[in-house]
Amino acid sequence: MGIIGTLFGCKTNQPLETVASVDVAKYTGRWYEIASIPQVFEKGCSCVYADYGVSGKKYLTVVNSAYKAEKKKNVKIRGKAFVVKGSNFAKLKVQFFWPFRGDYWIIELADDYSYAAVGDPGRKTLWILARDKVLKDETYNKILEKVKLKGFDVSKVKKMDQSCK
Repeated sequence: MGIIGTLFGCKTNQPLETVASVDVAKYTGRWYEIASIPQVFEKGCSCVYADYGVSGKKYLTVVNSAYKAEKKKNVKIRGKAFVVKGSNFAKLKVQFFWPFRGDYWIIELADDYSYAAVGDPGRKTLWILARDKVLKDETYNKILEKVKLKGFDVSKVKKMDQSCK
């Protein structure tokens, strides 16, 4: 499909480009999920956020938190994010259950690390993340346009309810 498919928001066979590099010290900390292509493991969740930390040189720690409506409580899951060699920290393999690892590629990142977009090379997963619970509509729409040009189906993207206290 190439360029024409990309322009019309269709899937593309082009390799997914990541950001050139990520400063791990700037990337660690809390990220709120602004929107995503919904995944089964997030069904019924709201107020989703992730905390990233450094744990030695082999991986980053990941703690995903959410409010689960059916359980009427906050839930957490801990994992590890392993850096893909030669990716300058732009490609990670995230593991919550051994031995399974999923692709976590940082495909958009604000210069000030205020927002990021993360996906996988098959373009089946996408998360738009921000340091704050709310992202300006102008910024959100700009991110959507960029990921659409990278071959993601933005019609599947749903905003996350971040109204929890």
